Amino acid sequence: MHRTRAVAILVMTAGLVVAIGCGTGATPDSSSATVTPAGKTGQATASKKKHARSANWPTYHANLARTGVDTTSPGISNFHRTWTRQFDGSVYAEPLALGNRVYVATENNTVYALNAANGHIAWKRHLGPPVDASTLPCGNITPVTGITGTPAISKGTLYVVAFLSDYRHVLFGLRLQGGKVGLKRNIDAPGSDPRVHQERSAASVANGRVYVPFGGMAGDCGDYRGRVVSVKTHGKAQKKTFTAGVNREGGIWAPSGAAIDGRGSLFVVTGNGDEPTGFDYGNSVIKLTPKLKQTDFYRAPNSPALNQTDTDLGSVGPTLLGGNRMFVIGKEGLGLVLSTTHLGGTGGDLFSQRVCSGGEGAYGGLAYKAPLVYVPCIDGLYALRMSGNSFSVAWKAGSRPGPPIVSGGVVWTIDGDAVLHGFAADSGNPVTNVALGSVTHFPTPAAGGGRLFVPADTQVIAFAGV
Repeated sequence: MHRTRAVAILVMTAGLVVAIGCGTGATPDSSSATVTPAGKTGQATASKKKHARSANWPTYHANLARTGVDTTSPGISNFHRTWTRQFDGSVYAEPLALGNRVYVATENNTVYALNAANGHIAWKRHLGPPVDASTLPCGNITPVTGITGTPAISKGTLYVVAFLSDYRHVLFGLRLQGGKVGLKRNIDAPGSDPRVHQERSAASVANGRVYVPFGGMAGDCGDYRGRVVSVKTHGKAQKKTFTAGVNREGGIWAPSGAAIDGRGSLFVVTGNGDEPTGFDYGNSVIKLTPKLKQTDFYRAPNSPALNQTDTDLGSVGPTLLGGNRMFVIGKEGLGLVLSTTHLGGTGGDLFSQRVCSGGEGAYGGLAYKAPLVYVPCIDGLYALRMSGNSFSVAWKAGSRPGPPIVSGGVVWTIDGDAVLHGFAADSGNPVTNVALGSVTHFPTPAAGGGRLFVPADTQVIAFAGV
């Protein structure tokens, strides 16, 4: 095996010494990106590591509020690359981490369970042949389309949706111990065309049910409408379906999926509909009961104009802030604070202010650690300081960031040039950056137990020291 020599560049920033390693890596990985507190000894670092706990990242951005905060890792110290694992297909789904295991799903419809410390495969389960992307009328995931949406773990089972070669979306429940299939259900909505319905959004488990959102393929081909489909985790399937109130489109496609509050209510955001002048539920935040009945909505007041320009409100899923508040932003780049108990109908936000500049928008998912909301606009990562129902910009850093997470006092994001960036959560000062080689659309890392797990196209690269 050929190995590229690592080159280290030392930078002093925000009280940290940063060494950025450049290399191809292996399993285990000798190239590294290290961060150590200036003036601290190795003994102090070892002491800090004792406080790391088992990982607890069982769903997209760690929890059903979609806040993206790791609560199991200490402050960053001696950050370094530990292992790289190659898979049988591209990784679009966020890795999940629970205890001492990491779970990775690929577009080849394979789920892997890995040892978090060394990347060794504990088990893998291939769920069936994926769809040949060349046979689909549109889309941007090639050469095959299989598992795209992030799975979810609950009560010893990993729930994952695979797109099978006979054009069916099938929900599988895999036992965490050994990967045995314990549940298998067709999850396509009645009357839908799976060839034009894409399952890019993260699944959720709550209320004894699995919730799976659907949008359309890139290119918006075919007759599709945004939907959420759910089945019970145990017993008879009892499939329930919500369909967005649009003539066509209105996809629920943001990678972060639905947010679910403590009462079990779901919140989803739709993309544009096709109504050019009148009312539809495109570009809307919709509140659903556990059985998927619509009970409330917020709709962008300029929704018909957004419909005509494909400026989806639903390019980012909602994040719950606590105190009956929610943050939403889309392709228009307008940040919204909404009440979860009264979404307000058309234009009924609590507060709105432009966040992204230069006509750019936001994509993927958010992170929130009070009082800051972290927003991935194309023109940069914005930290917004919440104050009551309003917010102001605290700092901005980088460009073309992917969905951020917070771990070890650092905001982590993967940019459009396939570089992992770490920024100090309170100030935005750069902490470290590492070239990953290549990444898929909207990549986002997972974290837990002092480690970071970073998807990089057909690989996951693990780092320790958070």
